[in-house]
Amino acid sequence: MTAQDSATAPSSIAVSVPAQAPPVVDAAGARGRSGGGMLLAALGVGMFSLTFPATAWALEGMGPWSVTTCRAVLAALIAGSCLLAGRVPLPARRHLLPLLAVAAGTVVGFPLLTTLALQTSSTSHAAVVVGLLPLTTAAYAAVRTRTRHSRGFWAAALAGAAVVVAFALYQSGGRFSPGDLYLLGALLICAAGYAEGGALARELPGWQIIGWALVLCLPLALTGAVIALLAEPVRPTGHALAGLLWLGTSQFVSLWVWYRGMGAIGVPRASQVQLAQPLLTLVWSVALLGESLTPAAPLAALAVLVCIGATQRAGR
Repeated sequence: MTAQDSATAPSSIAVSVPAQAPPVVDAAGARGRSGGGMLLAALGVGMFSLTFPATAWALEGMGPWSVTTCRAVLAALIAGSCLLAGRVPLPARRHLLPLLAVAAGTVVGFPLLTTLALQTSSTSHAAVVVGLLPLTTAAYAAVRTRTRHSRGFWAAALAGAAVVVAFALYQSGGRFSPGDLYLLGALLICAAGYAEGGALARELPGWQIIGWALVLCLPLALTGAVIALLAEPVRPTGHALAGLLWLGTSQFVSLWVWYRGMGAIGVPRASQVQLAQPLLTLVWSVALLGESLTPAAPLAALAVLVCIGATQRAGR
């Protein structure tokens, strides 16, 4: 007897309906997805850590507006090609506002403001931005989704942010450059872009999120690139071209894996992995830019890793 038959059967007939078995929770699969998400988030952070050194290289031969717009054009062309090759349908109307938030934060706001800041700030000083970014991302996501986290989570996040800020300020001699306002603005707008993208990753693959955000910005970026290249001096040195090529490529690829990682493990957990980014940036600054690194780096790295582990274990 079918379910429809049982609904119309006389009351004198007893219908035996087998109890539905409880869903089986695949713990190993959940752990695998969590581990894979953490690996993707870590890979994204590793690529992010090269952003400031690559920007410094690009600024050797181009102006800040040229760097920002040209990297966006290059990234948008790569993203558009991938979307066309995958025959990805246009995003739904309900996705447009979150995509615009991602574009404003990660495609336009953060690259432009940090590039302007790096004209007067060193890469180590600019690392303050990414040191505070996990905390602001988690805070924005908590307000946006009305999620309450444990005191242990926030204590570990604040401690990690404090360690990174103190270390970055120590590296730069405790001085605040005129670029600090740019860095603060980049911090706030990028946190919103990360959180909105992480929430949207529950509905769309990460590479489509950043792909559509870049494509949405292509007309503006292309117009801006033409104007900037005509207005600013251009010296196409090897460093400048290599830095621009990395910026354009990683702007799509790094955010692809980053959003996919956030979609797998959640915005707050993924954002805390980013606490390691300033220290990685400092390592690249030494290797690629010749900046000096103090002996405090290993101690700060250990403290940050402890804080990252604490945030992963803290319950909501």
